[in-house]
Amino acid sequence: MKRLQYLLPLVAGTLLLASCDGGDGRQAGPHADAQGRLHYGELAFEPCSLPAPGGNAVEAQCTTLEVPENHDAPDGRSIALAIALVPAKGMAEADPIYMIAGGPGQSALESYPQIERAFSDARRNRHVVLIDARGTGGSNPLHCPDFSDEEMLADPGNDSIEAMVRLTEACRDRLQQSSDLRFYTTGDHVRDLELVRGKLGAPRINLVGVSYGTRVAQQYAATYPQHTRAVVLDSVVPNSLVLGRDHARNLEDALDAQFQRCRANEACLTNLGDPRQQLVLVRERLQAGGIAPVRYRDPVSGEWREEVPRYMHLVGLLRMYAYQPSMAATLPLVLHEASQQRYESLLAQSRMLSVQMSDAMAMGMGLSVSCSEDAAEFGEDDGGDDATVLGAVLTDTLRAQCEVWPRGARAERFREPLAGDVPLLAVSGEYDPVTPPRYGDEVVEGLPNARHLVLPGQGHSVLGTGCMPKLFAQFIETADAGSLDAQCLERLSAQPPFAGNYGWEP
Repeated sequence: MKRLQYLLPLVAGTLLLASCDGGDGRQAGPHADAQGRLHYGELAFEPCSLPAPGGNAVEAQCTTLEVPENHDAPDGRSIALAIALVPAKGMAEADPIYMIAGGPGQSALESYPQIERAFSDARRNRHVVLIDARGTGGSNPLHCPDFSDEEMLADPGNDSIEAMVRLTEACRDRLQQSSDLRFYTTGDHVRDLELVRGKLGAPRINLVGVSYGTRVAQQYAATYPQHTRAVVLDSVVPNSLVLGRDHARNLEDALDAQFQRCRANEACLTNLGDPRQQLVLVRERLQAGGIAPVRYRDPVSGEWREEVPRYMHLVGLLRMYAYQPSMAATLPLVLHEASQQRYESLLAQSRMLSVQMSDAMAMGMGLSVSCSEDAAEFGEDDGGDDATVLGAVLTDTLRAQCEVWPRGARAERFREPLAGDVPLLAVSGEYDPVTPPRYGDEVVEGLPNARHLVLPGQGHSVLGTGCMPKLFAQFIETADAGSLDAQCLERLSAQPPFAGNYGWEP
């Protein structure tokens, strides 16, 4: 009974669409059979729940689709793609929305509940289709658990590139027993998306990419323009970008902007001091080592832990907290305490991030993407600015990992910018440390039907911020970015920097 009760709203919202014949005797759009099972094109779905932070699950319909691991060898090994359908609230149009997750390495099914609010208005008359990219989530995931921050920080010897290469080789050897790591690239994912579109019988789709997902969306639109109705890019990765190459400098620019806000705030500067100067001091002390173990309470489990503060704790915290200005606002306080040799907050927040991130990324899939598409373009001096907090640690490590990781192929015109008259809306956060607004400017420059919106005071992944969900829905409805009245975004601003343990001062 529970299953039937859940299906009734979906059936009521899609019967009118389903009554139209697809031309070959099949019903177009989702419809329920006599047993209450949902069908969409050739795919049959079952009710499921997508877990969300805080325990509020998103109700959906789920299925799997077997696809060739190597699309050019259809008779070879196959893998199952995990697919979910989040139904429209009313009668749906024939062109669904594809939400494409970031990373590379994030699961679309796991990521969607965190940004569900962004799709609330767009779902009035369109279904949302979620497909875990091969190598992530429920689609033959390529996890490297020893890469987690917790594992790396547990052993100081893991800080070296040589140690990371050994871990990479071990993960490669384990995964290769059941997977050909050459076939988990952006191009393979694009072909999967097209296979699913064909199985659904959808004539065209609307692509919504987030972060790395914007690369996937652009590659799909370039490969299958006839099946692309509109494109939304949230936190834009231009096709020209070599993943990881600009990360150190982009992070430094974002930190400079955030720290300037503290210097301009009398309470923050007076109470906590100049965060840039304190960052330099804390970095030098942590890199020098010799700090005694610190006891702190685990913010996730509540248990007491003891660790030696290390430079990698600082790097991880700065890198992830800079993504969202609401978290970056706490950095002046964390750095002030660490400069006083009180490292409890630094360790606790680093621990919280490592736990949250350990299962969120399929690092093997990320390596297959980066090593196949970007590593060959790394220069010896990429990211090597010693004045940045990251320096060359990311690029040097990734370059070494890719020397031992299998590499697949990428499209011949992979680096060419997206062209044509596809309707496109790009959105960026003003303080985004990984995909700054200039990336969005680059993508829309040569597109006559494109527009770029920059959200004041915001960071990474901004589709659900402020009035952006309504603007997003209007664009999907009209496929006309130029007609959007985006003045409502001017009301956005960054959270003030903390001036003490109780937040900011009015």
